[in-house]
Amino acid sequence: MVRREFWIDRVQSAWKHRSVVWLSGVRRVGKTCLCQSLAGEPDTSPLEYFDCDLPRARRQMQDPEGFLEGLRDRRVVLDEIHRLPNPTELLKVAADHFPEIRVIATGSSTLQASAKFRDGLTGRKTEVWLTPMIDADHEAFGGADLGQRLLLGGLPPYFLQGAPRGADFQEWLESYWARDVQELFRVERRGSFLRFVELLLANSGSMFEATKYASHCEVSRPTITNYLGLAEATHVARVVRPYSTRLAAEIVSAPKVYGFDTGFVCHVRGWLALRPEDLGRLWEEYVLNELHALLPKRAIHYWRDKHGHEVDFVLLRKGKPPLALECKWSVAAVDLRNLRSFRSRHPQGENWIVAHDMGRAFTRTDDDLRVTFLGLPALAERLGGNGDDA
Repeated sequence: MVRREFWIDRVQSAWKHRSVVWLSGVRRVGKTCLCQSLAGEPDTSPLEYFDCDLPRARRQMQDPEGFLEGLRDRRVVLDEIHRLPNPTELLKVAADHFPEIRVIATGSSTLQASAKFRDGLTGRKTEVWLTPMIDADHEAFGGADLGQRLLLGGLPPYFLQGAPRGADFQEWLESYWARDVQELFRVERRGSFLRFVELLLANSGSMFEATKYASHCEVSRPTITNYLGLAEATHVARVVRPYSTRLAAEIVSAPKVYGFDTGFVCHVRGWLALRPEDLGRLWEEYVLNELHALLPKRAIHYWRDKHGHEVDFVLLRKGKPPLALECKWSVAAVDLRNLRSFRSRHPQGENWIVAHDMGRAFTRTDDDLRVTFLGLPALAERLGGNGDDA
């Protein structure tokens, strides 16, 4: 079993804050394997695993107090907990009356999104969002070439089989529709919704225009807006909203929307091999995946003005000016015009360029613009990997 040490540490850290952890992530991202790998942690209490897909497991939990009474001083995995008739009740009883039990419950969506959960368990849980494979997972999965990771994606079973297979992607979409969309949200018009998801992946990284999606999917604009909210709640869409201080020359409302995984983006676009011109676009998505792993609760924005200047990501940090971050496949391809345009309107703050071919980080000043160049390991070190409390 592959041990994803970054994520094991993230769960252990979350348990130090609260006794209940909500582990979410798209289907096949590795939630079950991560939970089962916790059994190998030394100097910890025994781990009990329950698959809530099984009727026998659900019967055991019909009396939450009786169920939890027999699990004192243990760590408990409740996999696919949304299969329970009332999952909120069990988690509230665990948090309020059995705090010595460390519970980790898994699901594909953010906990607050599903009607199955009658409240968001505010103050009772810590949330961990398991993203597709990040840079820290690289060695655990064999240290393959980064181009292969971009092409195959970061869902472990598809990455490990070593070649893209269309049937796997179709199976994933069908499972997503049946298990995550229909079971939790009761969306109608299967064809329109799945067409929306495929269009979203094909246009990953573009500015989102609901009217165009509505025309292609043959539904109303409000329906498309609802589809996007559902896709974001189930981690299939990554919505990056514009940063603006309401200056007349800035884009203030239109979000950029990214697909959840580079492998699915490549599949929908029909890419069986990567050309040099594809790498920069996928690198930007890979860096965004890294940022979401490192900063799951922080605001990540982009910036664009009406003259077409754009900064890939703007990070907002409490008590600090905005950090501008550009993604470049190669340091040799760096152009500072977009950063200069951003800083002409927002002069305070750091400027980072994240490139895949970077070794040791360095800083240089070009006229009056100070820029730090770094790779993903340095990015992780500077941003920290402990996440935020829910």
